[in-house]
Amino acid sequence: MEFGNLEGLEPVSPNGQYFSSDVITLSVLAVLEFEIPIIDAESQTMSLLKNVFLPISPRFSSIMVENDGKKEWRRVEVKLEDHVMIPIFPSNLSPESYDQYLEDYLSRLSTERYPQGKPLWEVHIIKYPTSNAAGNVVFKFHHALGDGYSLMGALISTLQRADNPSLPLTFPSRQRSESKKRENFFVTKIFSSACNTISDIWWGISKTLKEDDLTPIKSSNDAIEFRPSTIATMTFSLDQLKSIKNKFGVTLNDVLTGMIFFGTRLYMQEIDQSSSTADCTAMVLLNTRLMGDYMPIEEMIKPNSKMPWGNRFTFLQVPIPNLTELSNAEDFIRHTHKMIKRKRNSLAAHFTSRLLEIVNKFGSREASSRYIHRTLKNSSMVISNMIGPVEQMSLANHPIKGFYFLVPGLPQGFDITIVSYMGNVRLAFKMEKGIIDPQKLKSCMENALDMIVKDSNKNPNLNN
Repeated sequence: MEFGNLEGLEPVSPNGQYFSSDVITLSVLAVLEFEIPIIDAESQTMSLLKNVFLPISPRFSSIMVENDGKKEWRRVEVKLEDHVMIPIFPSNLSPESYDQYLEDYLSRLSTERYPQGKPLWEVHIIKYPTSNAAGNVVFKFHHALGDGYSLMGALISTLQRADNPSLPLTFPSRQRSESKKRENFFVTKIFSSACNTISDIWWGISKTLKEDDLTPIKSSNDAIEFRPSTIATMTFSLDQLKSIKNKFGVTLNDVLTGMIFFGTRLYMQEIDQSSSTADCTAMVLLNTRLMGDYMPIEEMIKPNSKMPWGNRFTFLQVPIPNLTELSNAEDFIRHTHKMIKRKRNSLAAHFTSRLLEIVNKFGSREASSRYIHRTLKNSSMVISNMIGPVEQMSLANHPIKGFYFLVPGLPQGFDITIVSYMGNVRLAFKMEKGIIDPQKLKSCMENALDMIVKDSNKNPNLNN
């Protein structure tokens, strides 16, 4: 498919420039797991890419170029065969053996640079059956193309409902509650927000300058983003998590983040008792768009869209509670709820975005990238999440039984991503190889959830 060069070049967004520098380069890997073997994959994929995927956004047919010190998108000819890879593994192995081949492939894919002079996306078709799927398709996107919300929308545009392709995929509501409460306590909220903002700005600056303690989840190795990684996933019932949410009167994200914090501390304690009180920080990615349902791509790319395409996110720096500070699993959920609510009400995240703009304007893009890199590197983990469809998806008449995503390029060794799909929540862990024991970590996460469920059942009518 060919595109001519255009005179008017679209500028790369500030976040897109920060994440496409010599200092830090981020990507998104979306892994689709299929119910049935992948047949005639290449021709069907080429057709979908040409007729559905490329027209979604000009960025999928563009490369980044430097123009007077600023990065811009330039349209180029797209040779689809250069973007579709079908790896060859040994034949007739067990699904468990192919699990390892897939993990190693994703690890290599996470560290590979994008080829020069080509649009920043790839599709990898893996035909071999693993324990979880009859085959896998992996989409790799450069983060400069858009954030998880944008790329999820693009990916969904290439997929259909498995039960009825003529009907649209639907998503759980993303609307937040408590708007009336915020109006009723407007003055109090302003005062509280101001105090929290000052405190959080000071704390955030100190965390950018001071690295977290070395623990069983954080090593002293440099350039972790270029080292081999271990990848593991877990699946949880969305109904079970919602039941906990309702009993505690918190949000679903509070339950998931609290469970992750609790399970991580249990793992750290099991590996090294002294790490129970270690200083650990989580970077929680936050969508800065107005909360609402996913919009069609044609709406996202309109001028002044309420849910625009692009990189519209920031991160919250959240301290991971100590086991010695909290007495039980319920305390972890409630403490996490209070921390995240406070961070959301604070303007510290917006201050960080403004600070990066100032550094970029009066310093350099590389200086802004170094600030982000240092902040991420000094933390112990990153948590990001997306909302997936309620119904089962299919790609070229191949039903998708599950999917997860990863964010390669982050300069620390413990990254956790969360996505909902078909009544389940999938957690994916990307860990520095040889540092974190994936099976022991998963066991600790399961124990954390069991303890949270037990505490939530002590009082069935519990609510805030």
